[in-house]
Amino acid sequence: MRAVLVVNPQATATSPGGRDVLAHALASQVKLDVVETEHRGHAMTVARSAARGELGDVGLVVAHGGDGTVNEVVNGLMDGAGRAARHASAGVHDAGDVTRAAAQAGAAAPIPPASIPPAPILGVVPGGSANVFARALGLPHDPVEATHRLLHAVDTSSTRCVGLGVADSGSTSAHAGGPADDVASGRRWFTFNAGLGWDADVVAGVDARRGKRTSPALYARTAVSAYLRPPHGRPAISVEVPGEDPADVRTVFVSNTDPWSYLGPRPVHLNTTSSFDTGLGLFGLRGMGMATVLRHLRQALKQGKHRGGRLIRHDDVSSVCVKAEKPVNFQVDGDLVGTRTRVEFRSVPRALTVAV
Repeated sequence: MRAVLVVNPQATATSPGGRDVLAHALASQVKLDVVETEHRGHAMTVARSAARGELGDVGLVVAHGGDGTVNEVVNGLMDGAGRAARHASAGVHDAGDVTRAAAQAGAAAPIPPASIPPAPILGVVPGGSANVFARALGLPHDPVEATHRLLHAVDTSSTRCVGLGVADSGSTSAHAGGPADDVASGRRWFTFNAGLGWDADVVAGVDARRGKRTSPALYARTAVSAYLRPPHGRPAISVEVPGEDPADVRTVFVSNTDPWSYLGPRPVHLNTTSSFDTGLGLFGLRGMGMATVLRHLRQALKQGKHRGGRLIRHDDVSSVCVKAEKPVNFQVDGDLVGTRTRVEFRSVPRALTVAV
C-alpha cells in the first residue's frame, strides 16, 4: 500500500522526533511519502491530490496534528475525485447516483463513478490539544500509542465507516487565508461539531491568538471574554429542522458525535445520543443570560442531561437550517470559517472510511 503522512509541525503535541518515529514505523509497512504543512489549507490540498490519484495509487492518508489538520484532510479526501459532488444533495449516498446528485445541485457532471478510484482510508495520529475526533473514535490520546494502533489497523485491515456532517454556506465572508476551493464552493465537511454564535466567537478569539499554545485555560478565558463582549453582538438566529417550526435562538451548536468537545480531560456533552452512526444533533439557547449559561455549562460537564426553558434541542436529525439576521461567526471542528448569515447542515451516513 502507498500512503501519505500529513504532519502539522505547529500542532501542540507534534515534534520532529515524534514525526520521525511515526514515519519510520509506517515506512516499515507501506510505501510512504511525508508532507509537512506550511500554511492553512496545505493539508487539504495534499489530501485532495491523493484522493484524485495525482500522487499515485494512495490507499491511506494519515493526519498527524490537531482537529484542524484532521478536518482539512477530511475535506480534501471528500472533495477529491468528485466525492463532494457524490454527496451534493441530501439522501444521495450511492456512487451510482453521482451524476444525478450533481445535476440536482446545479453542478457540472462529475467524473463517471466507474473511473473514480476508491477514496484513500483516513488514519489519525493525534497531535493537538483536544483531539476530539480521535478520542470519539476510541483512539489513544498519546501519539506513540496511537501509532501502534494505526500500524495494527493497517496490518489487520481494521476500518470503520463513519458518518460526517456537511455545511453549505455560500461563498461570502470567508475566513482570510482559507483554502480557495472551499471559499468558492462554500461547502465544509465536519467530523464532530460546528456552530454559529458564542462557540464560534470563542474559536475566533483563540484563532486571533494564533502562535500561542492552546490550552483549556486559554479557551476558558476566551469564552468569558466572548460572552461579556460578543464581537458581533447577539443577533437573532433562526433554526429549523425537518417537521418542526423555526425557533429563535442566540447561539447554535451542531454535533456529529458525542462528546461535543473536551475541556482538558473533561468531556463536554450537548447531544449525548449523537454518534458517527446517527444523524446530527442540534443544541441552541434562546437566551444568553448568566443563569441559563451556567446551568447548561454545569450540565454539559456532568452527564449532559440538559433541562431548561431556554433550551432548543433535537437529536438524530437529517438536516438543520440556520439563518441569522446579521453576520455571525461560523466554525467547523474548531476551525474558524468566517461570518455567515445562512448555513445549511446535512448528515451524510457512512461517508468516510477510517483506520481503527
